[in-house]
Amino acid sequence: MKKITYKAEIQEVNEEKFPGANILIGNVKMLHDGIELTCQQALYYQKQNFFKAIGNVLIKQGDTIAQTSDYADYDANSKQALSWGKVVLKDPTMTLTTDTLQFDRINQKLYYRSYATIRDATNTLKSKNGNYYLENKKFIATTRVIVVNPEHRLESNHLDYYTQTGLAYLFGPSTITNNQDKNKIYAERGFYNTKTDISHFIKNAKLFLKERTIEGDSLYYDKKRGFASATNNIRVIDTVENFVSKGNYAEFFEKKDSLFIIKKAVAISIIEKDSMFVHGDTLLVTGKPDKRIIRTFHNVKIFKSNLQGKCDSIYTNQETGYTKMYRNPVIWSDKNQITGDSIFLLSNKETKKLDSLKVFDNAFIISKDSISEKDFNQIKGRNMLGKFEKNKLRTLFVFGNAESLYYNRNDQTQILETITKEISSNIEFTLYNGQIETIKYLKKSDGKTYPPSMFPEDLRELKGFYWREKEQPKSKEDIFIRDIEIDKTPVKKKGDAKKDAILDKKKF
Repeated sequence: MKKITYKAEIQEVNEEKFPGANILIGNVKMLHDGIELTCQQALYYQKQNFFKAIGNVLIKQGDTIAQTSDYADYDANSKQALSWGKVVLKDPTMTLTTDTLQFDRINQKLYYRSYATIRDATNTLKSKNGNYYLENKKFIATTRVIVVNPEHRLESNHLDYYTQTGLAYLFGPSTITNNQDKNKIYAERGFYNTKTDISHFIKNAKLFLKERTIEGDSLYYDKKRGFASATNNIRVIDTVENFVSKGNYAEFFEKKDSLFIIKKAVAISIIEKDSMFVHGDTLLVTGKPDKRIIRTFHNVKIFKSNLQGKCDSIYTNQETGYTKMYRNPVIWSDKNQITGDSIFLLSNKETKKLDSLKVFDNAFIISKDSISEKDFNQIKGRNMLGKFEKNKLRTLFVFGNAESLYYNRNDQTQILETITKEISSNIEFTLYNGQIETIKYLKKSDGKTYPPSMFPEDLRELKGFYWREKEQPKSKEDIFIRDIEIDKTPVKKKGDAKKDAILDKKKF
């Protein structure tokens, strides 16, 4: 057991007042196994190998540690030092201030239990409890932890912090706030580089931006690049447009205001109490609030309580209220199936409710007869315009080469009385609860009404008839069902974008 060596200007003994102690006064200096302690006065208990320092205490360990305090106790046997009263400790990477500090020389560990402040080149850290490991320059700070610098403020109850690198590892509920734009990150476990402003969180991560909140099981965020990526159980909440995106992988480019989601991607437009769910293989959201554009690509399905749909790709412009469906599109409204080469839906920009629909080229509407499973009311034409009332399809105008096939039943008995097939250039229909209520032929028609028994079997389906009920999503969960089908719709060729612009402005 190595004994303490010491010297002082005055040495004396007072057994009555300090039994077993050597009293040291004036320029006291103590050495023990690589540590040097200086002070104004001291008591040295030789038998116990214990040293009590009083006044202007300075402890040095090699060239790495320098600590000052008002008082210090040093146990040479256990190599433990306890300092209190205006404690300041410095090493090459940081400065620590506290009221009471324990120094475990065997494990090269410092620890405090009643608040301390640590300052390094990048940050200021404060916590109630903490351990500092000298070998790897690591703090384990717990209880009311705050890390601040000119750009950020981090709050946590448990983090590991490395003073050389500025790396922080978070354990438990933690919040990082940007001082400039007030963006926030909340997470319960993860990593944060305070120098590069890059973070990666793996438990209950949430990124609160000015106009969006991004949540996910795992979240990576590079503040300087304005880039975030999230994995598994992602929710991106548009706080301005009342719009939510979900999926299992997402990338967000803050400076471009661009959001990209794949793996069970779904866009949810919250419309009063009846939300619309749109799913596709890929979801892309771009633009500022009120001018957001949402693109969904491949295997798209839509579910709303009173409207469902399916197509290969869909485009929604929140500024104009237009939703455009491309490549083999179909929508179901009440009991009606509507198809065409492309379908446009227009919503009221203020209420978000459906206002009208436009069907371009090969427009076709089918509804199953109210009684017979094998009979279908059918309307087709070149183009079609529909108007909604209270989110229900109320009026339909069919323009160009219009044809209709309608099963006429007795209003009282529901017995099938006649079947009518008509051809006219333009037809207007009104619907009530999904059923045709009135038919108006706007130009001269050519048709025939048959008794059911004399109706030709080969006329039961208008050309282009295709009943797609099996593809209809009946619930929001069904939008993720992948249909097995052969899509015969031709791939868009160069110049189709110009055609779409013409269709959008086309007058019926």
